[in-house]
Amino acid sequence: MTRYVGLDLGSVTCGVAISETGFIAGTVKTIRFKPDDYDSAMDQVLAYVSETKPDEIVLGYPKLLNGDVSERGHICEEFAEVLEQESGIPVVLWDERYTTKVAEEILLEADMSRKKRKKKIDQLAAVQILQTYLNYISEK
Repeated sequence: MTRYVGLDLGSVTCGVAISETGFIAGTVKTIRFKPDDYDSAMDQVLAYVSETKPDEIVLGYPKLLNGDVSERGHICEEFAEVLEQESGIPVVLWDERYTTKVAEEILLEADMSRKKRKKKIDQLAAVQILQTYLNYISEK
């Protein structure tokens, strides 16, 4: 079976999701780092990837609603390139528009407190990114 790791990279956190089966994505953890300290984020992601040994990494790719790549999108492009070089594992950039909004709606429906939502939102956004990718490749 193919193992996937999904990532939702922000400016101070990186949500992490995993799929052991290639069918269903689940939450793992939220990596925290100082604002825009992507070197620290990279070190923590590489440590996790070396521990879990995924076959593929799916990184959320922030785009503007019109499809243009945002400033954060360019940061993710660079992050993906370095992550692939350092880990030797293929990294796929996957459109993440609306994933945080969907994750927020799920947590609101679960009647989760604001404080708990803040801790889980990045993980759930990573799950949304990875799950939409898994759904896409399973339909091919």
